[in-house]
Amino acid sequence: MKSIIDDITAQLSPLYGRDEARALAWWIAEELTGKSRTELLTGCKDTTFSADMQIIVSRLLKKEPVQYIFGHCWWCGMDLKLTPATLIPRPETAELVEAVDAWAKARKTGALRVLDIGTGSGCIALALKRNHPSWHVTGLDISPEALSVARGNGCRNGIEVEWIEADILHDRIGEYDLIVSNPPYIAAHERAEMDSNVLDYEPERALFVPDDDPLLFYRRIAALKAAPVLFFEINPLFSNAMERMMREEGYTDITISNDIYGKARILTGRIAQ
Repeated sequence: MKSIIDDITAQLSPLYGRDEARALAWWIAEELTGKSRTELLTGCKDTTFSADMQIIVSRLLKKEPVQYIFGHCWWCGMDLKLTPATLIPRPETAELVEAVDAWAKARKTGALRVLDIGTGSGCIALALKRNHPSWHVTGLDISPEALSVARGNGCRNGIEVEWIEADILHDRIGEYDLIVSNPPYIAAHERAEMDSNVLDYEPERALFVPDDDPLLFYRRIAALKAAPVLFFEINPLFSNAMERMMREEGYTDITISNDIYGKARILTGRIAQ
């Protein structure tokens, strides 16, 4: 097994770096054998998966995300199915969930009505419902393909969430106690600086906003005033503009927190209703 891991690592290292390449090598071995790393290290001599292994390595060398290759990932303690119709959940988005959890714990909230706008794979909605069983959580998305994945992820993890297909830019929504959203926020001009593993494989509609209106989705959600508390994942480039926009819409207690990379990433605000 060591020789197989070393071989995969050697092939992937020029593109991914040695540490990430080795992590990918173990991921491949665990997926193809159905065995844990411990089991593989303590006697598994199965090399029958070498042909499949090389196919996967070839796809990784084309920068295809491993999460799409295997069709799932582990995130916030959940096994989530993923397809090209859904974004891959990031660590920064896990921090958004943690921020909501911390807010709820500090206020000793009871049962809340919570809406996740742009739910995609359902990751945020499912994580919040998993952490707060008494909450009524709804996930909203414009994409029926994404909602199909989200529904499947709810069943896959035994978590009950309501799912709604709607266009937040044009449709009205009900009233909630809290809205959380990680909407499209990458300006079109940033495309030139992005890696091909994102541009070539992840859904464009879930990523980009026009250069002339980068706060498009945030402004609409804020203007709806459908909940007294908003939590957003934001683009660090527009953190100052976001704060101004929120104040103009009448929100107070606005805070912006940095992510694990030190970038302004999580905004929260409150409005009287």
